[in-house]
Amino acid sequence: MSWKPEADAIRRRRELAAALGGEAAVERQHARGRGTVRERIDGLLDRDSFREHGGIAGRGEVDDDGQLASFTPASVVAGTGEIDGRRVVVCGDDFTIRGAAYSAVGLKKALYADALAVRRRVPLVRLLEGGGASIAGAGETRGRSGYDMTAPAPLNLLSMESLATVPVVCAALGPVAGFPAGRLVASHLSIMTRDTAQVLTGGPALVERALKESSSKEELGSAKVHLRSGVVDNVAEDEEDVFRQARKFLSYLPSSVWERSPVFDTGDLRQRAEEELLSIIPRERRKVYKIRRLIGLVVDRDSFFEITTGFGRSQVTGFARVDGRAVGVLANDCRFDGGAMTAEAAQKIRRFVETCDAFGLPIVSFVDEPGFMIGAAAERAATIRHGMAAMFATLQTTVPWFAVLVRKAFGVAQGIHLGPASTVVAWPSAESGALPVEAGVALAYRAEIEAAPDPDARRRALEEEMAAAQSILPRAEEFGVHDLIDPRETRPRLCDWLDEIEPQLAQRERGPRRYSMRP
Repeated sequence: MSWKPEADAIRRRRELAAALGGEAAVERQHARGRGTVRERIDGLLDRDSFREHGGIAGRGEVDDDGQLASFTPASVVAGTGEIDGRRVVVCGDDFTIRGAAYSAVGLKKALYADALAVRRRVPLVRLLEGGGASIAGAGETRGRSGYDMTAPAPLNLLSMESLATVPVVCAALGPVAGFPAGRLVASHLSIMTRDTAQVLTGGPALVERALKESSSKEELGSAKVHLRSGVVDNVAEDEEDVFRQARKFLSYLPSSVWERSPVFDTGDLRQRAEEELLSIIPRERRKVYKIRRLIGLVVDRDSFFEITTGFGRSQVTGFARVDGRAVGVLANDCRFDGGAMTAEAAQKIRRFVETCDAFGLPIVSFVDEPGFMIGAAAERAATIRHGMAAMFATLQTTVPWFAVLVRKAFGVAQGIHLGPASTVVAWPSAESGALPVEAGVALAYRAEIEAAPDPDARRRALEEEMAAAQSILPRAEEFGVHDLIDPRETRPRLCDWLDEIEPQLAQRERGPRRYSMRP
């Protein structure tokens, strides 16, 4: 006697589990412009690297003869694979099975995936699509619903632990509502597809019943809404773009907070000195320039990967390589709110510097900061509170900072760009002080200007006088900055700095970060 009948039964269950929710469900998924969970996993991972865990998890029904009559697989697919040769854990919702609604076994698999990433110390990628909880409950027993109120939900605890220890990428690839929306934002990078995804705390039916508001999924949670709300970091054109962005993002980070980021030979020259940097900052203080162009001229060519593009737009955040080494990049964008520190921008910076600090990425800051945003809207948004929280986040980082003063550095907000012990260099175009020239002159010399025979001429004269006083040269002479440099020298200086801080990075204590209370 052998165990072949049982082995055949296992194989049969595995085949049924891999068959998704049926041909009609798959066709509906494709008709909506969305892939199936297994197609997505194949698109994300290196070819043939996926190793499924729990492939026969689900609910089977047997006939009178004890044979398998039907089988409904769990609506979650989980396992390990590789991205560019590096191990990751991936967990994906299967929308073809009951719309990926929670089941007891599905929750177990999602829990397992988070725990596995934490235990193995490898990145976690969640591919989300579904409405999460049902009034019937995860146990699918009518008359029983809700959570165990004597303890926190395990998924929340594991989401928190994974976020503190391994890179987490979450993608909304279809409608994502309720707790899956919470899982989406519990990540270091959240992405949603532009046309096929919606992210909703509560769907249209729930909103209408509770608030008497009639809205569509698109009106509540489209990519257009959430690129501006800050719920998602990036929007992707399609699922293939999601996978490209996820792979790109993970290439800058180590597998866990206990490791160093990988170094790549990008083929760029350390001594590259771009002539364009000499003229990229306009001599007129009110004129704008393209900060992303400036960044691209300094970091390794084509290596800048921006995140959270549509939220807090006066600040630019992203990752890049310099001499093949991964760094975080922070900069002001003077085209939006003059580059000022808004409440949204401060929240964006806080998250970004915490991510860099967690994974040991040095931060390179290009400073053109006119100060905290002012005005009635800024006060209602609690700008100063969010700004000081960002300040504390900056000051509590343990990674090295390299700050380049490219133009303005005014007020308290400039400190958010400097880190606790930055190496600070300045370009000739830099200016700094308590207030920008125009605002400071209007405030301090209002009576004198109004009393002058020609108020406009007097105001211009005072502005020129104050601008000369805010020149960076006296500060450089007093060692207020570490050096005043030719803008073309920025990249070589940055490469040398990375060499200098290598022992500091090598000896830096690695592991989950701990911070004090913030405003």
